[in-house]
Order: sequence, then C-alpha cells, then structure tokens
Amino acid sequence: MTTTGIRLHAPAPGWSIAADVVVVGSGVAGLTAALRCEAAGLRTVVVTKARLDDGSTRWAQGGIAAALGDGDTPEQHLDDTLVAGAGLCDEDAVRLLVTEGPDAVRRLIETGARFDESEGELALTREGGHHRRRIAHAGGDATGAEISRALVEAVRARGMRTVENALVLDLLTDAEGRTAGVSLHVMGEGQHDGVGAVHAPAVVLATGGMGQVFSATTNPSVSTGDGVALALRAGAEVSDLEFVQFHPTVLFLGPDAEGQQPLVSEAVRGEGAHLIDADGVRFMVGQHELAELAPRDIVAKGIMRRMQEQDAEHMFLDARHFGAQMWEHRFPTILAACRAHGIDPVTTPVPVAPAAHYASGGVRTDSHGRTTVPGLYACGEVACTGVHGANRLASNSLLEGLVYAERIAADIAANGLQARVPEPVPHPEIPEHPLQTSEARFAIQRIMTGGAGVLRSAGSLGKAADQLQRLHTDAREALAENGKTAEAGVDTWEATNLLCVARVLVAAALLREETRGCHWREDRPERDDTTWRRHIVVRLNPDRTLAVHTTDATHFPATLPTQAHQEQ
Repeated sequence: MTTTGIRLHAPAPGWSIAADVVVVGSGVAGLTAALRCEAAGLRTVVVTKARLDDGSTRWAQGGIAAALGDGDTPEQHLDDTLVAGAGLCDEDAVRLLVTEGPDAVRRLIETGARFDESEGELALTREGGHHRRRIAHAGGDATGAEISRALVEAVRARGMRTVENALVLDLLTDAEGRTAGVSLHVMGEGQHDGVGAVHAPAVVLATGGMGQVFSATTNPSVSTGDGVALALRAGAEVSDLEFVQFHPTVLFLGPDAEGQQPLVSEAVRGEGAHLIDADGVRFMVGQHELAELAPRDIVAKGIMRRMQEQDAEHMFLDARHFGAQMWEHRFPTILAACRAHGIDPVTTPVPVAPAAHYASGGVRTDSHGRTTVPGLYACGEVACTGVHGANRLASNSLLEGLVYAERIAADIAANGLQARVPEPVPHPEIPEHPLQTSEARFAIQRIMTGGAGVLRSAGSLGKAADQLQRLHTDAREALAENGKTAEAGVDTWEATNLLCVARVLVAAALLREETRGCHWREDRPERDDTTWRRHIVVRLNPDRTLAVHTTDATHFPATLPTQAHQEQ
C-alpha cells in the first residue's frame, strides 16, 4: 500500500486488519455509519482515538433538531437553517437533512436511544434560531451521552470489530489512487500496539472537530483536526474552514483558562434564561427579534460587543427564576459543572463568554458523503456537506451525523466497493510532512486565539499567518538540513495536524473580506453578497503549500465530479 500526496513521519505498519469498510470515529456519525454498513453485510471495523464511548457526541447537551412536533414541518426547519447559514447553505443538502431527519431520529430511538417525554410524547424544547420547539433531548441536558450509550451498546451487541485508543495517521491507496485503508497508531491498549493498518476499499472519516486549535474550547482534548489534516494530505478538498462557531455561553473560568471548558447549553436560554451584564441589563433585547435566542453567531457577537463596551471579561446568564427543582430535573449536568466550580446557578447568575465550539466547514463532500478522493467518505463535524453554511443552526449537528452517515452506508453498499480487494503496491518515495514538537500545540493555540478568534481583522489574521508559517518553515528546514524531524509520537502528530488545519483556517479567513455568520471581520463589518456569496475551497499541494479557490455558493454539487471513476 501507499499513501497519497504527503504522509506523516511514522514507522512502517507492523500489523494489519482486512475489512470492507473502516470507520474512523465513534460519535453519532461514525457509529451510525458502522451499524448501517454492518447491517448491509459489510465487514466493518471501527477505529476510535479514545474509548468507544468517548466520541464528541457524548458532550452534546442540548439535543437533536427535527420536525417531530405538532404543527412543525421540514419546510419550517429548512427556513430556520437557511437563515442561520447566512446565505451559504446548500438548499438541496438542507432539504435532505430536514426531510430525512425525522425518520432517522425514529430509527435512532428504535436502536435504543431514550429521549425525554411528557405525557407519552417527546418533550421538545427550543434553541437559538429555531422558531418552533423541535429539539428532542435526553436526561435533561445529557442528550449526547444517551445517544452515545445506545449506539455503543448496539455496536457491542453485534460483536463489531473495534480498535480503541488509536490515532489515525494517513490514507492508504492502491496503484490507481483509490482508497485502500488507513494507517494508524494504537496507544498501548488492546489487541494491537504501535503503528498498523486497516486495509479496506472504503474509509469513512467521522473524526469530529478541531476545537483544540484554540486555547479555550468546548471540545475534548482529542479534537485536534486529525480527519481534516488526513484528508488534506491525501489530496482531498476542504471547504468553509473559516466558519468556526464560537458558542456564546461557555462557563467562564478565568482569562487564562485553557483546554476544554464547560458548556452551558443553549437549551437553558431556550427555557427562558436571560443574558445580562454586570448591571443586570438584558443587552440582547432589541438586537434581534429572538433576543437571547438569536442564531449563535449573533449572540456571540452581542456578548463580545458588550464586553468591549464595558471592558469586561464575561457576561452573565441569569436563570435564578428557574428554581432548584427545574435546575435539578432539566439541567442536572450543567448544575453539577457550575457547582463544581463554585457557582450555584439557583442563586447566582452564571459567568459566561464565547469559546470555540463547532467547525461549520470541513472535508468537502457531496450528498452521499463522498469526498474528492475515490473511496474516501466523511460525515459529522469533520465534513462540509453544505448544510451549515456560514453558521450552524443549534442542534442540527447530531441530525446531520445521523442522516449523512446513513446515506454513506447506502452508497458504499450500492456501489459494491467491498468487491474490490486493495492490492499492495511498491512503496514509492513520498514527501513527509515535517513534525511539530509537542510544545508547538500551545503556541498554535495562542496564535489562533489571538489572531483568528471571535474577532478577526486583516492585521490579526496576517500576523497569525506569519507566525504559523514560521512554525511550518522551521520544521521543514530542520528536516531538509538535518534529515530529522521531531520524534514521531502522538503529541507531535497531533501538533502537526493542528498546524495543518490552522494554516488553512487562517488563509480562508484572511481571504474572506467580509463579515458573515460566525466569521467576524472587524475591518470588514458588512456582509458582501456580491463578492463573497462563495465557498472557499482549499487543497494541500505536494510541496505543502496551499491551493485556494472559490466556488459559487448557489452550486454546492450533489455529486463531486472526481467521483465518477469510482462508480464505473
């Protein structure tokens, strides 16, 4: 086997597994894809970076959005999604999501997920940007944990082969450049250890997000952009990476807090909590018809503006009027997190500030989850399906993972990819991506937080681009001059992946000279539909430079043209 394009510096695989499909990731997208592939008779292997139940899905608090309530319709859900996406959603992709979504949720319930009910019906709530109650939730504010539990139990009940504690490294291809599996490193746990490979003609990336590219994020520590970086090295296109959604209400733990921060779900505002400043003023009233329930980009901007005006480090979320019983019943997870940090939301407003939350862009796919590399699929947060546009509508992420995972499984089964047995080929000399040191991770996070956070400008982004390029150049020159790179290992692979996605994100943000959705340029405060109602698409060249172009936002293709030879 060989990798395409560029590969990480790593030992040669010392063991291998054969399969029809390898799914990388164990959140709602990955496990749904795996279960559907297995049900179609495909030998499926699940690879996950931590334990099977440690996917990003389990951190989701609010719920899953679908037109399941009386009087609600997919068309209304579509309208809310298009408004939140600020002119960059692909309407056909959104229509697929909202039309197929309700039945996908029902199938999830049949799989074993138990959602909260009221009088025998699903208990539905509202979140920002939704004009109806359409958010199904579980355990009050533990929806992701319940979905993860149900899917993990289903995978284990089927005896599906899994490889846990494994960091995926690079895509493998056959002599024709088609997908032939992945290389991966197992971190000293389970049946395998060290670098190995899963050989398969179909690979499904469901690796989640890249929130760890910023200092403060709601993402777990494993969210280092591994799937996007792998796809870039393999020659795939990524799109819309500049649109990183900063969740408006993350528990403020101090100006120097780093790593994963506790989320205060949008559902708290959906149930009637108010955003206030230190004087008790509800500053979102009058800024948008939905006030605190405006789309997330608008609320995050409103909070940041008020912080700037008052030279404050945070704002407050006031839900004292809920009372202890509602907090304990509806939001037990958030209540426990706040109290663990010395804050009792029953009696005290909760200090909140925006933090990096969700990547609206990712590996570019068509309506079947196919990327521009034959046999490579992507779904969930790692993918850019065209659904989210410039800003994700609250609780659409779990639904997107469900719907597009099912579509991927159906496409793999329909195209008979399992009939193609990847053939080993001679290993050519492939350029290596020079590894960053483990310490570079923190440098990257500080650069990105300072230059490409909620507030951006040509100056801040240009400085960030220069600093990131220096990290990249220093490592490349060290490899060229000394024939050495940083020692291969999980820390250095992750830091290298973070630098890769950071460079793409900053390049796209610098190019997009407007404010749209969750991309806020202080120096370009207006939305510019004439020039920028377009998607920014990026590839990684063999010399490790970035190739950037734009595509018309009105044409996010249902089928990517480079997939044609895969289906013949």
